[in-house]
Amino acid sequence: MDRNLRSITFAAGLFVGMILLLELGRRLGRRRQSMDETGARAGLGAVEGAVFALLGLLLAFTFSGAATRFDARRQLIVEEANAIGTAWLRLDLLPAAAQPELRDLFRHYLDTRLAVYRKIPDMAAVRAELANANALQGQIWGRATVACKESANPLTAQLIPALNQMFDIASTRTAAAQIHPPAVIFFLLGGAAWMSSLLAGFAMAAGEMRSWVHMMGFALILTTTVYVILDLEFPRLGFIRVDSFDRLLAELRQTMK
Repeated sequence: MDRNLRSITFAAGLFVGMILLLELGRRLGRRRQSMDETGARAGLGAVEGAVFALLGLLLAFTFSGAATRFDARRQLIVEEANAIGTAWLRLDLLPAAAQPELRDLFRHYLDTRLAVYRKIPDMAAVRAELANANALQGQIWGRATVACKESANPLTAQLIPALNQMFDIASTRTAAAQIHPPAVIFFLLGGAAWMSSLLAGFAMAAGEMRSWVHMMGFALILTTTVYVILDLEFPRLGFIRVDSFDRLLAELRQTMK
């Protein structure tokens, strides 16, 4: 199943479950009141407060973590564009005869790096492009080290750390794209939201009429928040995306004439 469809399905299931549990909690509360009108709510405040506090903490930490990782992924795109641009400029330090082949490899490498992320969510194609990029890294490194050894200009050594940085940031981006909280965190978040709904429905039993505004609003706000967290975690599959930052690499490619 597509990752975005999974997120939507999870959010929809969370919403439906919350509405059902709000209603179930209200009915249980009404039954409890009919049996013990004066003590139906005795001692429940501490339990409700603890569960709602846990839900708030889970939402806060998961949202904060997802937003931090989202910003980090955008920053890594900027860093890769800078690293490739720096290495490209330092090719000027090599002998003129060694430059054309390396520049052609650089163009092919950047095209491949762009293709890696454009082909998401086709993971088979993504893995193939990653393999191509790794192979090109080996070719660039081999040609560059030979050219540096053959050059009489000591400044050509500055190309080596630039290439290291260019290759390292590619690996860092690949790892960053795979860093997510364990799935159990999201199930715990959903369970806390459902339990909070049950307790909230129980607390609403004091009213004679259902407050659909409060029930729908409570479920909708929590569900939307959880969906946004999931969208931030996978910023190339949903509505919140980092694709716009790829233009930095695309613009760099246009300068490689």
